[in-house]
Amino acid sequence: MGLISAGTMVLDGRVTRPGWLETSGSRIIACGAGPPPRPADRDFPDCVVVPGFVDMHVHGGGGASYTDPDGIATAAGFHLRHGTTTTLASLVTAAPAELLAGVRALAEACRRGPLAGIHLEGPWLSRARCGAHDPGRMREPEPAEIDTVLAAGGGAIRMVTLAPELAGADAAIRRFLDAGVVVALGHTDATYERARRAIDLGATVGTHLFNAMPPLHHREPGPALALLQDPRVTVELIADGVHVHPEVVRAVVGAAGPDRVAMVTDAVAAAGCGDGVYRLGAVAVDVASGVARVHGTSTIAGSTATMDRLFRTVAGVAGLAAAVRMTAATPARAVGLDAVGALRVGLDANLVVLDRDLRVTAVMARGDWVADG
Repeated sequence: MGLISAGTMVLDGRVTRPGWLETSGSRIIACGAGPPPRPADRDFPDCVVVPGFVDMHVHGGGGASYTDPDGIATAAGFHLRHGTTTTLASLVTAAPAELLAGVRALAEACRRGPLAGIHLEGPWLSRARCGAHDPGRMREPEPAEIDTVLAAGGGAIRMVTLAPELAGADAAIRRFLDAGVVVALGHTDATYERARRAIDLGATVGTHLFNAMPPLHHREPGPALALLQDPRVTVELIADGVHVHPEVVRAVVGAAGPDRVAMVTDAVAAAGCGDGVYRLGAVAVDVASGVARVHGTSTIAGSTATMDRLFRTVAGVAGLAAAVRMTAATPARAVGLDAVGALRVGLDANLVVLDRDLRVTAVMARGDWVADG
């Protein structure tokens, strides 16, 4: 049991100055605005305490990838030190046997605890919008493979990104929804009308909005507008200054609101490492000046960002309370994680202590200090 106080604390979406919370085991058992009811065990008078970040789209970090069973703990630990206390590990397009092996390894990691679930980004994507995925391994969604993949996941698959224009996509959307899996639209060349149909069928997330989809055009609005304008949809944004222009970030947040915008890193193994040559699944990736691109091309291949960096960016755009929603509450709700995403009684004791510059000084995950500067 521990009592924590801070000069600024964001409790259940409200900014309090000061604020306090009390933990017991892995949960928050009390919290409130103002000074703590008794002397705190840990006091952060010059800091900001916010909910632990929730990253619903990340491929790796710290030199390790979630496609490598031996690198799962390293990648999760790296992002944990940057405040990400809840992770959906993302797999890229792979051959059938490789996909199943990756799902099984991540499902085991979910059972052990470092991960909250699996995000399948492929292989059911558009070759025309393949991005950093191997187009030679993309395929149409077939019921037999979907059932095999779901069985391998053992309930750990929480989200799948697919292109709704593919043959069999409608049936695939229904099958995933029946299995309790969130359906996201991405890496797609769909028309506006086709994207709208997929949303009506139950797709509720837009994977890294604007990236790997047709640009918005005044006569052919494409999937981006369909995703952006529908109140049922949460849109991912990679606010790293590379994937989308900062003013586009501002415009999307203004249009959709922070309850519909989820910041994601889409980070690859190179996050936290220097420039060099890396891999994203089967694809070679060059990192120069912190920007990851498919080897020998200008195609962006994920990011080298961390959630604390994205938090600082969107706090400057939309303020502290909105930044908390976009990095914790909104992604948690989008993928159905009810025990995380806010500092509230009954939820997991996941929090990040930030200094005056909004840089991480300490991290608590499920009641344990896992990073403490």
